Amino acid sequence: MARTRLTGWGNTAPGFGDLVTPRSVSELQETFQSHGVIARGLGRSYGDPAQLSGGLVVSNLGFDAVGPIAADGVVTVGAGVSIDTLIRWAMPQGWFVPVTPGTRQVTIGGAIAADVHGKNHHAVGSFAHHVLAMRIVTPTGTFDTSPTERADLFWATCGGMGLTGIVSEATIRLIPISSNRVLVDTTKHANLAETMAAMVDGDDNYQYSVAWIDCMTTGKHMGRGILTRGDHLVATDGRLDPPSATSLAIPVTPPSGLLNPLTIRLFNEAWFKKAPRREIAREHSIGSFFHPLDALANWNRLYGPKGFVQYQFAVPDDRGDIVEKAVSRLSSAGVPSFLAVLKRFGAGSSGHLSFPIAGWTLALDMPVGPRELPGILDELDELVVTAGGRIYLAKDARCRPETVGLMYSRLSEFLDVKDVYDPERRITSDLARRLHIERN
Repeated sequence: MARTRLTGWGNTAPGFGDLVTPRSVSELQETFQSHGVIARGLGRSYGDPAQLSGGLVVSNLGFDAVGPIAADGVVTVGAGVSIDTLIRWAMPQGWFVPVTPGTRQVTIGGAIAADVHGKNHHAVGSFAHHVLAMRIVTPTGTFDTSPTERADLFWATCGGMGLTGIVSEATIRLIPISSNRVLVDTTKHANLAETMAAMVDGDDNYQYSVAWIDCMTTGKHMGRGILTRGDHLVATDGRLDPPSATSLAIPVTPPSGLLNPLTIRLFNEAWFKKAPRREIAREHSIGSFFHPLDALANWNRLYGPKGFVQYQFAVPDDRGDIVEKAVSRLSSAGVPSFLAVLKRFGAGSSGHLSFPIAGWTLALDMPVGPRELPGILDELDELVVTAGGRIYLAKDARCRPETVGLMYSRLSEFLDVKDVYDPERRITSDLARRLHIERN
């Protein structure tokens, strides 16, 4: 296995461990001779779950096989296969991934480790709900797992941030489609309360639902939103071309301050005015509906050399007031959020550290810079914990370790499973060290 120095993508500083790319299970097993190992996919996490200072980072990109798709949509793929690759393989055959996050540039192994969710969580749950089996390589051996076989390892791995072992392959069930189009209904709402009420009343009628929220408005229009909901177009002669490859790119990193309260407020105003008040059954391509940012390479450069913080939390169904308090705190402080996305979650999975819980989730992209930002995020953490909610570990870069056990009540149970399959604690990461997701 060739060994190289790992440097992160975007604004991540270099020096986060050596990188190797095994191409067999036996080579994967060899990596555990190192004391300090973590897996890595395409490096799209916003924090440090796939970084390990002074350790060995194991790329899963060597596991890139895609098997045939069975008549019932079941397919076995290597953990290093990206969702983009799987979509390009499956769509011409009339199949689509059951769950996709906001980018196709995520490996199947990464989707499992983060137990990713999409616009259809209220209807079909997270990625783990559609994984039938997976092979996991650990320091104590290689295990074939499923929701019923070695279920302890299976569920600790789903959402476990790569801390139980390295997935080499997974068997998942795809969903049938007959077109590469989505029929989308769009409605515009004057404030956050109106947007949330519309989601409660109507989301169950759609497979996909997501709302854009304006966090820069105050008063009676605080949190005004654009709600888009849709379903796959059913067509007897529908086209099944996969999404187009990225054609545009941000060529350079602009100076800090381009995204500031003024420019974001102006953008939000234009975006809200541009949206139709009510539009029914408009056709969207699968790429534009699910992965709009994938059309723009290096989009993260828009935030400037300081980068941005992605903050996402989930709270129970009866604590929607926390969403309102979060938006109110941001809007009153004038802390800019370039992108705010609100969704409803259905029931969570059995993953010990899986993020989704039945209720609400709000994701925020905030440029680094405002002095108030760290303190406000600490305040939001306290609100979320008090409400019985949690933040998304796959996107975290600044949470305090003392809050993790409060947010994830099954942390101790997760560590019990880890002790069985990694008794010498060879698997760790900068995230695990920072948040104390480990035993002394």
